Amino acid sequence: MTNEAAAVLIQAWWRGTLVRRTLLHAALRAWIIQCWWRRMLANLLTKRRQAALENYARREWAAVRVQAWFRMWRIRAPYCRLLNAVRIIQAYWRWRNCHTRGFIQGHYELKANLLNLQLEISLGSQAYRVTQCIPLPIKE
Repeated sequence: MTNEAAAVLIQAWWRGTLVRRTLLHAALRAWIIQCWWRRMLANLLTKRRQAALENYARREWAAVRVQAWFRMWRIRAPYCRLLNAVRIIQAYWRWRNCHTRGFIQGHYELKANLLNLQLEISLGSQAYRVTQCIPLPIKE
């Protein structure tokens, strides 16, 4: 083998090495870009899933709120009627108790050694008045 043939052989090997190195760098760069793109697509998919989940949760919450309001308004009218009836019954019952059981009212006056007491006792349609002056024992 001559020097010229050996030089051609070394040059061919070196050019092949340079081409392979260039192709390797290009393949690595393409792989880096592909990894980045896949990561971006995964992030985009995650964001879309999160948005869809939030939208679903918001709609479910709104539906639950509407159902709760509907149930409340459906029950509220009979409840208000019942509450009004209870108040009427209580008013009549209290009026009846006041007139059948009676009540006591009065006032008193305290003077130096004398208690002046005036009471009015009402039992139904009857009324009694009691007036008394009670001497108080005062120790000196």
